[in-house]
Amino acid sequence: MRIILWAGLAALAVDQICKYVVIHMMELARIRSIDVLPPLLNFRYGENRGINFGLFGGGSEASRIILSTLAVLLCIAILWWARKNAQTTLAKISAGFLIGGALANVLDRLLYGYVLDFLNVSCCGINNPFVFNTADIFIFAGALGLVIFAEDGRGGAKAKGGKKPRKPIV
Repeated sequence: MRIILWAGLAALAVDQICKYVVIHMMELARIRSIDVLPPLLNFRYGENRGINFGLFGGGSEASRIILSTLAVLLCIAILWWARKNAQTTLAKISAGFLIGGALANVLDRLLYGYVLDFLNVSCCGINNPFVFNTADIFIFAGALGLVIFAEDGRGGAKAKGGKKPRKPIV
C-alpha cells in the first residue's frame, strides 16, 4: 500500500506543480497560448468543467460535485481492489498514478470549480483542438499499467505467462 501512496502523491504533486508553473508563473491564463515545440507541443489554456474532452460539462455546481464524488469513489474502489488482490510492484505504481491523477483533477475542481488544462499536441498537419493536463497523463498511464501489469486473481498466471490458465475438461 505504501507504493500506491507514494506513486499517488508523486502524480498529484507533479500535476499541481506543472499547473502552477505553466498557468500562474508563465501566465498562461492571461496569455492563453504559448508555442513550445510547434506543432508537436503547445500550451493552450483550458477550463474543463466536464470529463474528458469536456463531455458532460454543463458547468453546474451539481455536475462538479457528481464528477468529484465519482472520482473519489473510483479511487476508493481501486485501493480496495489492490488491497484485496496481491499485485506486482508495477501494478501498484500504476494504481497510484491513476489515483493521484484523479485526485489532482478533483483538487482542481475544489480550488477552481473546473479542471485546469494546458497541454495541446498536434502532428502531421492535423490541428488538435483539445487540451489536457499532466493528471490526465497519469490517469491514462495508470489505467494502461493496470491492464498490462495487474494480476488476474488466479495465481498471477496472466502476468507471468501472458495467458490465463485453462480449466481441465472433465
